[in-house]
Amino acid sequence: MTQTFPDAQVRPAAPAARRPVRVPLQHRRWLVSGLALLSALALWELAAVIVDDPILPDPADVADRVIGIVVSGEAFTNFAASIGKIAAGFAIAMVTGLIIGFAMGRSPFMTAYFSLPLFVLGNMPGLTYAVFGLLIFGVGAGGPIVVSALVATPFIAINVAEGVRSVDGKLLAMCAAFQRNRTDILRHLYLPALTTFVFAGVRYGFAMAWKVEALTEVFGASNGVGFMIRKAYQEFQVADMLAWTALFIVTMVLIERGLAHLETRFFAWRKEIA
Repeated sequence: MTQTFPDAQVRPAAPAARRPVRVPLQHRRWLVSGLALLSALALWELAAVIVDDPILPDPADVADRVIGIVVSGEAFTNFAASIGKIAAGFAIAMVTGLIIGFAMGRSPFMTAYFSLPLFVLGNMPGLTYAVFGLLIFGVGAGGPIVVSALVATPFIAINVAEGVRSVDGKLLAMCAAFQRNRTDILRHLYLPALTTFVFAGVRYGFAMAWKVEALTEVFGASNGVGFMIRKAYQEFQVADMLAWTALFIVTMVLIERGLAHLETRFFAWRKEIA
């Protein structure tokens, strides 16, 4: 005897719950940064209304001066002068930092010999660099160039030394066993190991050198961003001072973000391996 069962009632499936839309982490960071910037501008506008004095112009007046400086061409000429000085100083710092850092990474004696001078150079106040640059080189491009080199060299040298120490000693022993020449060792062993460390040193060194170079221009230069800030101060043009400062900050952030993007693109293979 067969037993039959009544047809089961087919119930409609419950609608799938909607997953919340997640904003990528990078976009969230930009959103938070944008909100922080808008909040700062709102507080600035409120302070300008309360003070009601030319000593504190509102953001709109500063934005007008920024546009005027860019349209007149002063921004391009002065930023080109400042970046040229930093580039020259960085070229000196790269050569000096690579030599000192490689020597420190290979020799404990060189590490002990250069540790204190590099520590002093890296922690000396920027105002001291600016004053000595003016006293030794006078008004001109020499002071900012040398100051940029002195500020950036410790960051590059220390990072290069760490990169040299990160090279596996067993690989060096294998190169010696197979009688590889120094050029091959430098090219295929040290260069890949040093690249990431050099990028890190350049980023931190640039951030410090850029600020100290602009400060040096304030004291002793005939062009550049720092010189224009000093000129606006002498003429008591507060809006111009803030406009040049805003352009300085924007340019510094763009260059630093550009370096970070290049670093991410060049070393994306490391994340894929990990």
